[in-house]
Amino acid sequence: MKLELIATSTFGLEAVVKREIENLGYKILKSEDGKITFLGDERAVVRANLWLRCADRVQIKMGEFKALEFEELFQQVKGVPWEEWIPVDGKFVVNGSSVKSKLSSVPACQSVAEKAVVERLKSVYGLAHFEKSGALYEIKISLLKDQVTVTLDTTGPSLHKRGYRIQTVEAPMKETMAAALVQLSFWKRDRLLLDPCCGSGTIAIEAALIGRNIAPGLNRHFTAEEWEAIDSRLWKEERKTAFAAIDYDSDLMIYGRDMDRHAIENARANAEEAGVDDCIDFQVGNAVKLSETDFGKTLGGVVVTNPPYGERIGDQRSMDRIYEAFRKFFQTNPTWSLFMITSDKTAELKAFGRQADRRRKLFNGRLEVCYYQFHGEKPPKKMKEREESRQMGE
Repeated sequence: MKLELIATSTFGLEAVVKREIENLGYKILKSEDGKITFLGDERAVVRANLWLRCADRVQIKMGEFKALEFEELFQQVKGVPWEEWIPVDGKFVVNGSSVKSKLSSVPACQSVAEKAVVERLKSVYGLAHFEKSGALYEIKISLLKDQVTVTLDTTGPSLHKRGYRIQTVEAPMKETMAAALVQLSFWKRDRLLLDPCCGSGTIAIEAALIGRNIAPGLNRHFTAEEWEAIDSRLWKEERKTAFAAIDYDSDLMIYGRDMDRHAIENARANAEEAGVDDCIDFQVGNAVKLSETDFGKTLGGVVVTNPPYGERIGDQRSMDRIYEAFRKFFQTNPTWSLFMITSDKTAELKAFGRQADRRRKLFNGRLEVCYYQFHGEKPPKKMKEREESRQMGE
């Protein structure tokens, strides 16, 4: 069955999600703020849920139309072939949102839409009452400037809930955001990656999942797994394929440091749960002393980090000390690159002493942040060869 699917995303990550979908082999139909529409089938539902690292959820687009009156909304929703997805015992719920639309009451829109679904299924199944005792089907009615998009959620809990975060710290970063930061950096599996403010280890763990080619949704459950309309064999086949695709041979150089011993203990526990504890070195370490470490001995390293900042958990004095340490380290290690997300608008010059090579506006939760990208020099070929020889000799 040909389907229009929607991958939703955090604002600013649309291009990353779009690239992930294209890498899965699917055709992009439209890219908008917070969502990417693409063409697929039932297997695409499975693959997208298993493999998308930076999307929030995967939805089936059931309909799109304009509605200025509740009667229009009712008739259009009723016209959707819900019986193709929802069986007679399906437990369906309707959620909604309305932005800049004449039908501004979300509860009223939800109620009208639910009645329309009920009427459609009553006419198909010949029932006056639905037990709703089976699998869950979450319908979303989204109104934007009087344009209605009707979707059916296939994911359940957001895709950022990988299932490995058994321990956490204050102000944790979502796994989807961490994966995006890594993918937007220069890091490749043959380069060293360091997070000197690693907290519970999310950035390092997501990098390891990428480096090992581990599908982020491999060890979790999805709502659509319970649906009759999607053959259960597809889930088994795609999981088997994903397990076979894991790269156990790559020698990854991923390091996480944090001055909080409890945070490091949490990071190690999370990495073990994610199955990547063997390729990440988590140790207690103070970012302020970064220039005193041995990391600079490796050429072309990459720092990807989410340092503590004012509105989160940091104070300005501590932040300034970290920025000073960053500036010293990168001045003496010009082949290294820094990728840093923060809401602190003074960070750019303080951390690197110059304007960033690239900036990307993002949202960490509801907080507007900027992803500053400072590109290091390309290591001279002879220096790189000497470095590789030194590492081989150790």
